[in-house]
Amino acid sequence: MTLRIASTLALAFALACGGGESEEPMADESTGDEMADDGMTDEGMDEAATGDIVDVAVGAGSFETLVAAVQAAGLVETLKSPGPFTVFAPTDDAFAALPAGTVDELLKPENRDQLVAILTYHVVEGDVSSSQVVTMDSATTVQGAAVTIDASDGVMINDATVIQADIAASNGTIHVIDTVLMPPAE
Repeated sequence: MTLRIASTLALAFALACGGGESEEPMADESTGDEMADDGMTDEGMDEAATGDIVDVAVGAGSFETLVAAVQAAGLVETLKSPGPFTVFAPTDDAFAALPAGTVDELLKPENRDQLVAILTYHVVEGDVSSSQVVTMDSATTVQGAAVTIDASDGVMINDATVIQADIAASNGTIHVIDTVLMPPAE
């Protein structure tokens, strides 16, 4: 893997929100209370908060599929790097909602490029808090395409709802989403 690809991947899977023209911190006009909460608990999150994004995801217990995908895509080392990254992290339930067989197909070695594209579409360069996210209407992902952000009623990233925000990691922030984001077709 070339250094450029490794750098792109590193930026990519820090679970996506920010970037492009939004790399500068936004005015802190919001408390981030606009983020939806589905009752997910922070159990396991506090201990892991001092770990990197991968450690926090593993410690949470609700991202087993995401962690397996990150491993299959070869992005673990990247997501353990200093970053910072913001990751929009789909839960296991979000992956389970994909059509039957989709995850198994994506985890096959011959589909690695497609898996990397999907995972990096969930990552934005920089550490973007919920108070910044709610001031944005889009963000460029590490994959290269933009996600849309709508904070008019909760927070939506494309068609995914942010169900838990501002999970701290030593190299960035995780915002939990309820749907797997698919990059636009090229």
